[in-house]
Formats: sequence, structure tokens, C-alpha cells
Amino acid sequence: MQQLRLRGNPASIVLPVATAAAAIAIFVADNETSNEVAVAVLYAVVVLMAARFLSARGVTFVAAGCIGLTVVSYALSPSADPRPEIANTLISLTTIALTTLLAVQAQRSGATLREQASLLNQTHDSIFVRDMNEVITYWNRGAQEFYGWRAEEAIGKSSHELLRTTFPMPLHKIRSELLRTNRWEGELKHNTADGTELIVASRWALQLDSRQQPIAILETNNDITERKRREDEIKVLNEALAKRAEGLDQQLAKRAAELEATNKELESFAYSVSHDLRAPLRHTAGFAELLRRQASSSLDDKSRRYVEMILESSKRMGNLIDDLLGFSRIGRAETRESAVDLQQLVREIVAELRQETKDRDIAWNIAPLPVCYGDRSMLKVVLMNLLSNAVKFTRMRTRAEIDIGSADGREDQAELFVRDNGAGFDMRYVDKLFGVFQRLHLTEEFEGTGIGLATVQRVIHRHGGEVRAEGAVDQGATFYFSLPRARAQEREQGRTL
Repeated sequence: MQQLRLRGNPASIVLPVATAAAAIAIFVADNETSNEVAVAVLYAVVVLMAARFLSARGVTFVAAGCIGLTVVSYALSPSADPRPEIANTLISLTTIALTTLLAVQAQRSGATLREQASLLNQTHDSIFVRDMNEVITYWNRGAQEFYGWRAEEAIGKSSHELLRTTFPMPLHKIRSELLRTNRWEGELKHNTADGTELIVASRWALQLDSRQQPIAILETNNDITERKRREDEIKVLNEALAKRAEGLDQQLAKRAAELEATNKELESFAYSVSHDLRAPLRHTAGFAELLRRQASSSLDDKSRRYVEMILESSKRMGNLIDDLLGFSRIGRAETRESAVDLQQLVREIVAELRQETKDRDIAWNIAPLPVCYGDRSMLKVVLMNLLSNAVKFTRMRTRAEIDIGSADGREDQAELFVRDNGAGFDMRYVDKLFGVFQRLHLTEEFEGTGIGLATVQRVIHRHGGEVRAEGAVDQGATFYFSLPRARAQEREQGRTL
């Protein structure tokens, strides 16, 4: 026969066996009182045996022993009418069976709790359980390592008093959320046994009984003190950077306002000077012209040459004033943006320039051009300056080649170019091209005031684009500029204008 496997120390079976022997002795006494006492003793034996034997074999052993004792009692004290005894026996056996099952269930529950406690002890996380009065009932090894209190020191204490908990909100609000959702998560401040303050990420889970009534709270805590310290450092650093950036923004805004005011003053000054210079210039040119007409016969060749130089300089000064006025108006004028068909605009300008260059051999190569968004009159100034420059700087060529086309640009911006095979320029001085009154060629070679390209740059910048140039001496030049593309509906409108 397979040996009965007992739970715990096998020597602990001595007390139940002794108690069962006492019950048999009472039965042998054969009186009514002894039978009642025997039943009570048998109950005690059943409960004691169930407490010691957890397995099904233990339950079977207890039930068999009780039935055997009952049979022995009938054999030793027969009754004339056995039915009451049989009824009492059945009631006793039923009670014994129920009691045994309850005891076994209790032992199994205890074993499950012990197994869970063993698993919780294997983790390094801080886990403890407290009842609904905040009294600690379980304290795992992770909590002992984390906080510094042993289980026997923590169990039975109020968790919030032991840990000196600091809550992010009133405790009753936390408990209200816990009861409503069965869980709560947040950040708490706890103190360890040596007084060190920790910031923990805390998770509470409500434990319910079979009737769904709260009986305990399981709390898990993880140390986030270092993480919070770094977050605070980053927050302080971000605030400092934000203040610094705010200060820089204010300085930049102040500088921008100052530059805008300075530009307006310069534009106003240029306009005023240009306007005021017109009157004396007209007088100078007018009197020089009268002198040439009325006294030309009485003047010698040198004097007549002086008069011609005065007239030429006056004309050049007039052109310079006109260009300066135009440049200042570009900065002061309000843009009226719309869809502009650059193909049509270039053809208009080329037609005007052909009237002035009938005696020259110029090949105009105009590629398909996009519809862009901008101020049409200002864009005409840009193209007129670039194409006029191309005509001017190809004067020494037997056949001039001038190309107008579109390069690959961004989806929202088009890049256009004007290329010629003229005199070109030295790339070392490319930065001077777009400055006011900046010239890379002598006036005797090519006329001009040095304001045209500066005007081009100002207009393109006002449209949110960029302008650049490439070239080489005696190998021509290419000027690139970008403009915002018109949307589909605007393109259709631009082509119908």
C-alpha cells in the first residue's frame, strides 16, 4: 500500500491518533453521556486531522476513520431500534464532511497566499499590502531593501505614518478614485528608515472579496528620484534658455525696428535729395544748352568741349537721380500681388528692347516660363533691368545670345534665369554686384549708374525670393532669381489677364 503523505512534520499525527483512541474508550463506556462526548471528540479529531492533512488522501483517511469509529460504536452497544442512531450517524458524517472540506479549502487558500507571498518576495520591486485602515499586513523583501525596515518592523504599522508619505492631492480624493476605479497611479514622496526622502511612482490596486467588497490595498513603488532630479534640471535649463531666447528675440526685434527706421530715413533722405537736386541740375543743363546754342560760334574748340562735358555730365546726373528715385520708390511702394504670366511679361519687354536694338544681331531664346505670384509692375522692373543689362554687356559681340528660362526649383518656388554671352565679370567681386552704385566695369566701356541690380535684389527680396549670379570674364553671365509659384486657380487667372 502506498504510504500516506502528510503535510508538515509526521510526528504531528500523534495527537490526533491519541484523541481518536480516547473517543473509542468513551464509546466502550456505553452510556448516553459518553456517546455525546464521543461525538464531540470525533468532531475535534476531524478538524485537527483536516488541519494537518491537505491532500485528498488525508481527507479520505479522516473520513474512513470516523466511519470506522461509528461502526465500532454500534457493534459494542447495539440498540433495539437503530434508526435514530443511523440518522444521527448520517448527520454527524455530513457535518464532518462539510467541516473537513472547509478546513481543506482554508488550508489551500493559505497555501495560495504563501505561494503568492513567495513570488512577491522574489521580485526586487517594493510591494506591500495594507488593509482599509492603512495598516500594513504584508511587506515583501523588495520593500525591506528599498525602505530599510524589516517585515516584522513594518507589519502592523500605519503605512503613511511609517513612510511619512507626502501626497500630490488630498488623500480622500485618492481613495475616492481608488474605490471608483479599483486602481490609482501617481507620484508620492516617501522616507526611508535612515530619513532619506524618495520620489516614487506608486501604483495602488484594490483587493476585493467574493462579495466585491474592498478588503485590502496592494501598493507597488518604484524609485524615480534621479529621473525627477534630471527632469527638474532640464526644466530649469529650458526656462533659462527660454528667457535667454526671449531676450535675444527682444534684442532682434529692437534691432529690426532700428534697421527699419534707418532704412525709412535713408529712403526718405534719398528721395528728398534726389528731388531737391533736380531743380539746380535742370538749371545747369538748361544754361549749358543755351550757351552752346547762342555762343557756340564765339567759343574756341576747348570751350565747346567743356560745354559738351557739362551737358553729358548733367544728363548722366539726371539718369542717376532718376534711378535713385526709382530705387527709393521700390522700398516705399506697396506691393499689389497677383498671378503674373512671366512668359507674356518677357515677350512685352523683349518687344520694347527690339525697337531700341534694330541695328544689332540678337538671338532671343525664350523657354516656357511659369506663372508666378507677385507685383506685376515690380517684376517688370526686375526683368527690364536684367534684359537691358544683357543687351548692354553683349554690345561687343557680333551675334548676341540671350536666354531666358526656368531652372529646377522647389515645389512652391520657381527659379528663373537670364543668360548672355557678353563681357561677364570676375567671380571674386560677385558680392559687389548687387550693391548701390557698385560697378565692375568702367563707365567709358559700359554706361550705367550701378543701381539696376540693387533694385533687382530689393524687389526679389520683397517677394520672398533670392537672387544670385554666375559668370566669368569675357564668357558671359547668368543671373538667377526665385519667385513664389502661383496656385492652379491663380495660374489660370494669370494667363487670362
